[in-house]
Amino acid sequence: MTTATAGLSTRPAIDPARWPDLTATRARVRGAVEARVARWIFRSAASRLPVRIVLADGAIMGGAKHDDSAPVMDVHRPEAFFTALGAKGLIGFGESYMAGDWEAADLAGLLEVFAAQMATLVPAPLQRLRAFYVARAPHTERNTTANTRDNIARHYDLSNDLFATFLDETLSYSSALFDGTRSTATPVATEAVTVSVPSGPVAWEGFATAQQRKIDRMLDQAGVGAGTRVLEIGTGWGELAIRAAARGATVLSVTLSSEQQALARERIAAAGFSHAVEVELLDYRAVEGEFDAIVSVEMIEAVGHEYWAEYFQTLDRVLAPGGKVAIQAITMPHDRMLATRYTYTWINKYIFPGGFLPSTEAIESVTREHTRLRVVDRLSFGRHYAETLRLWDERFLAGLEGVHRLGFDEVFARMWHFYLEYSRAGFRSGYLDVQQVTLEREVAR
Repeated sequence: MTTATAGLSTRPAIDPARWPDLTATRARVRGAVEARVARWIFRSAASRLPVRIVLADGAIMGGAKHDDSAPVMDVHRPEAFFTALGAKGLIGFGESYMAGDWEAADLAGLLEVFAAQMATLVPAPLQRLRAFYVARAPHTERNTTANTRDNIARHYDLSNDLFATFLDETLSYSSALFDGTRSTATPVATEAVTVSVPSGPVAWEGFATAQQRKIDRMLDQAGVGAGTRVLEIGTGWGELAIRAAARGATVLSVTLSSEQQALARERIAAAGFSHAVEVELLDYRAVEGEFDAIVSVEMIEAVGHEYWAEYFQTLDRVLAPGGKVAIQAITMPHDRMLATRYTYTWINKYIFPGGFLPSTEAIESVTREHTRLRVVDRLSFGRHYAETLRLWDERFLAGLEGVHRLGFDEVFARMWHFYLEYSRAGFRSGYLDVQQVTLEREVAR
């Protein structure tokens, strides 16, 4: 057991009622064929990557099998691993980790290597057959008004106490914005694009301040001050609404998480701002009224690509003349977004049902084609998210005893650790980014 995963069971007890897809058996012949194909594809991909894959019998594969400094993947049960990979692709890859079939002392480091080469891991001829073998999202997870609340509840209503085990005291569940950065502004057309990179590793001390810095920048971008009517789409646990109210604004914050609504109301009341903030259990599409500023932190990822136009049309509809919109969005490369928009992923299945990440090109295209809103400023700070996730994961692992006392089992612990490190790898590799995007209504000429 390594210090990186101390506390995680390598042989988790798997409850078949709770985790049916980790215990389901495959037909013997079909499973054997799929496993052989998966082993061939995996060996071929690994041979091109700077990783070491160590199998239970001592065999080593990978492009850096003689480099002791390369990230190591220890496959304890190769047969189970390749069967899962052959049957379900990347979903099986994640499920196999949940089941304890493989380990990595530096999980984020290993996954970063894979993330950096995501577009080329599968041979080009097989990629052209993608539509025939990748899983499609269940119809029940499309983000219709009927389904969205259930999708949100499956993640955000897990337990407020669970989230409190790894979040800072602001209960901010989105990327922090650390100080000590070096920034460069690069104009793209009429839009100001700023790229921010942490100057070095960050510590837990000051984490809450970094979360508030992120919020304050968004409020500044949206022009929030005394008398501003603010709409927040996606409440979280209330920190942004509190800081907006402290500026003298009035806030309507909407969420579909009953757990978040209850705790956000408590925190807002404790801060003395119940008179200025309403937190309603309401779909963003049902919002009425007019607002001078609209803010939304990492909520567009839960909208679903089929509904992006409706999302931005809603913002355009309720934005007052002269108002501004500030959203914080996790983004992915445009070509990968197009290639994967109908793919059902491990993240969809176990973490964010119905979720999908936009590209910056998609945001600009949708707003241009369907609304009067135009992007006028972007701050890119993906490396800050990598550091945010590192801190969350370290705190989560340190608090595993408390997680188990809340009723979450060993498989859940491995799943959540994989989710945090999987996400961290995406930001470290540059495959994922997080951006604060400011939009204004185009002035008629």
